[in-house]
Amino acid sequence: MAMVTPFRKDGSVDFAGLKKLTAHLIEGGADYLVVQGTTGESVTLTKEEKKEVLDTVLEANNGTKPVVLGLGGNNTYELVQQMSRMDTDGIDAILSVTPYYNKPTQNGLVEHYKALSEASKIPIVLYNVPGRTAVNMMPDTVARIAFECKNIIGIKEASGSVEQIMNVINVTPKEFMVISGDDALTLPLLAAGCDGVISVVGNAFPKEFSQMIHAALNNNFEEARAIHYKLLDLIHLLFAEGNPAGIKEVLAHLDICENYLRLPLVPVSEKLSDKIRKYLVEEEFMG
Repeated sequence: MAMVTPFRKDGSVDFAGLKKLTAHLIEGGADYLVVQGTTGESVTLTKEEKKEVLDTVLEANNGTKPVVLGLGGNNTYELVQQMSRMDTDGIDAILSVTPYYNKPTQNGLVEHYKALSEASKIPIVLYNVPGRTAVNMMPDTVARIAFECKNIIGIKEASGSVEQIMNVINVTPKEFMVISGDDALTLPLLAAGCDGVISVVGNAFPKEFSQMIHAALNNNFEEARAIHYKLLDLIHLLFAEGNPAGIKEVLAHLDICENYLRLPLVPVSEKLSDKIRKYLVEEEFMG
């Protein structure tokens, strides 16, 4: 699950809420925890806060679930230094987004990830999300990286293109994991051969979403479809005014953590909040 970072009204990190969320995900059957990804508002955390957030999750998790740390950026040199020096105790893999803003070529992406691969002591998962980065890592590029960098073990694919993701599955090694980065597309992608998902809605409903994933992986698509369609309207609501504003609103309604974000992000509108509450009541997720 792509964990949110709970904040308090004064803008400080809500470590009690973070511990509560970690326990909620573990008890709900999440297969692994992703810390400081996009959903975790990692770009607004200080260096010191990032360490404290990671340490808090590691302590609360206590080795129960694998932990993936989000660590990416557009300064390859700085990332190489971080990866070569970091303490990886308790961290099972790194999720590293494609460089944003400076818009590298496909060859530039290959060289960027080769450098990270050589520096990292633990496996790396690529993260392609062109809607945020302004660069789309193409299937042939992913295949080059997968074949040339043995400690790059998979990709979180959030291009939004089912055809592109199928092509990634088709051209990469069988053992290379292709992971959905889009909750709404996860079920059809599993049918096409994806290996799983790094989910946003799973913050709130880890049990239900995990059941859907495992049902689909076991070819029980009747059960998987029932859960998919039960959550689909909510998934659309979650992203109507941006992520993680939507999922934090749900978590607040469920009394898991408060709904505060760091600027430039802001909470959802009252209108969307009412729609989310209506969904939760009608689907009997809350009274």
